[in-house]
Amino acid sequence: MGALAASPWTIWGIAAAATAGVIFRPFSWPEWVWAVAGAALLVVLGLLSPMDALAGVGKGTDVYLFLVGMMLLAELARQEGLFDWLAAYAARAARGSGPRLFTLVFLVGIVVTAFLSNDATAVVLTPAVAAVVKTARAEKPLPYLFICAFIANAASFVLPISNPANLVIYGAHMPPLLAWLPRYALPSLLSILATYAVLRWTQRGELQDLSADIGVPELSAAGRMAAWGLGGTAVVLLASSAFDIRLGLPTFLAGAVTAVLVLWRAGSGPLAMLKQISWGVLPLVAGLFVLVEALEKTGVTTRLADLLHRFVQHSATEATWAAGLVLAFGCNLVNNLPAGLVAGRVAELADLPERVRAAVLIGVDLGPNLSVCQRAPNYP
Repeated sequence: MGALAASPWTIWGIAAAATAGVIFRPFSWPEWVWAVAGAALLVVLGLLSPMDALAGVGKGTDVYLFLVGMMLLAELARQEGLFDWLAAYAARAARGSGPRLFTLVFLVGIVVTAFLSNDATAVVLTPAVAAVVKTARAEKPLPYLFICAFIANAASFVLPISNPANLVIYGAHMPPLLAWLPRYALPSLLSILATYAVLRWTQRGELQDLSADIGVPELSAAGRMAAWGLGGTAVVLLASSAFDIRLGLPTFLAGAVTAVLVLWRAGSGPLAMLKQISWGVLPLVAGLFVLVEALEKTGVTTRLADLLHRFVQHSATEATWAAGLVLAFGCNLVNNLPAGLVAGRVAELADLPERVRAAVLIGVDLGPNLSVCQRAPNYP
């Protein structure tokens, strides 16, 4: 404990260097390498005990289960062509109209983000949209790809399951669905409408006529089963949220069951699918949890919580705006996943009023749209 008290700057420096490595990926090393290296260095130097490091890792259990379940579902949908089918169906429904295709892709992005998480939209839907607009002979495909990047953040607080960061902000205190919807329905609607209006206006000159001769690939039996699995998972998670059940285990179980059924229907083994999943996100998140645990040991999160608590006592309205704006801009400096982890712990310690915590969540979820490259590392 003495080493910790005597070396806060060392801990802060290691945490800052690890976070910078996650953001900028020097030597093209994966993000998880930098997070794990920073966590390991803290333990090796005696700045954090192994038990405290394990405690930090353990705090992310619900997030790991959620991520594994969502990665399984997203990869199944990609592997069985469900996203390609959705994008092609939207292109055919557009009947050669660029503006109409823009709106249809936007609607697909909302659905995928809301029910399968924002990273499925950014990572899995984007290649499908790119392939379809190429088939439609769009001279300027960027407007449709911008949709995937921006709606992945704009719609990421429609439901608790729409962004893994939501689990980080609320932790074990996730509001049940019937409390979530009244709180976030209007902000989500305004976020989505504002994103659509700005994108549609800025890209209006780029949306030209397209080929109307778009073939929709046939969705296989396994693809249809994957779609049913996604629908069933959405129902399970909405029910879990309604009854205030933590989302990690239901998501994992739904993803695992869907994977077994789809692979059985397709007559294929799991190895090929598992190889396509970016498993590095799990050590990445675990490493970041350890870094936040170390920061907490230095007292920095407690000081921030005390500062925010005093601000709330002075003016809850001002604190609400300040918390949301600071995090929105901060996510573009340090990436929204580490920012969300710190913000979630500060919010927990400060015992914030619900509207201030909601502003924290919206800042973390929506803020990355200021510079899309600074959103959370890609999960699926």
